[in-house]
Amino acid sequence: MDSRFLPADFFRTLRKEEIFPNPARPLEVDLGCGDGTFLAAMAAQHPERDFLGIERLMGRVAKTARKIERGGLKNARILRLESAYCVGWLLPTGGVSRLHLLCPDPWPKKKHRKNRLINNEEFLDGLERVLPPGGEFLLKSDHEGYYENAIESFDARPAFLREPWTEDAFFCPQTDFEKQWLAEGRTIHRGRWRRV
Repeated sequence: MDSRFLPADFFRTLRKEEIFPNPARPLEVDLGCGDGTFLAAMAAQHPERDFLGIERLMGRVAKTARKIERGGLKNARILRLESAYCVGWLLPTGGVSRLHLLCPDPWPKKKHRKNRLINNEEFLDGLERVLPPGGEFLLKSDHEGYYENAIESFDARPAFLREPWTEDAFFCPQTDFEKQWLAEGRTIHRGRWRRV
């Protein structure tokens, strides 16, 4: 199986077995997966789950593919595409057990808040579609405004219930951005929402 995932059709909702052969296995998605550090660590730690990274920048996709291949990770793949479209239209309905959004661009200027993924209706509607009851959306950000905006967005959606997320709740490797920001003394805000 190729580490780079290329859908046969970009204009219809996928079935889980088109991404990985066994649709009974949990599927986790890492949006904006960067160079694949988090994705590869999660796939190595959890061989019983499948992991799909989504990244739009070609150089990062290539780095992620190399990490997957070097690690011999048969349960990880990378897709080069825009995140909001993938969640809104492409990912399997009810097929994603956990979706990670880690250290996204905070779009800090007030006039740019509309660019935040957590304010994108296509993304939020899609998140309700792809996560089954009990599925989780996990967010990490060093930007307090982004984090507060996420709480506001999800509080307005009755399909999501905010859950506690302590550091020791489950295995969650740090991204390169997270390591950098912690070294600079920044606070990492964690948000965890369950689909009800």
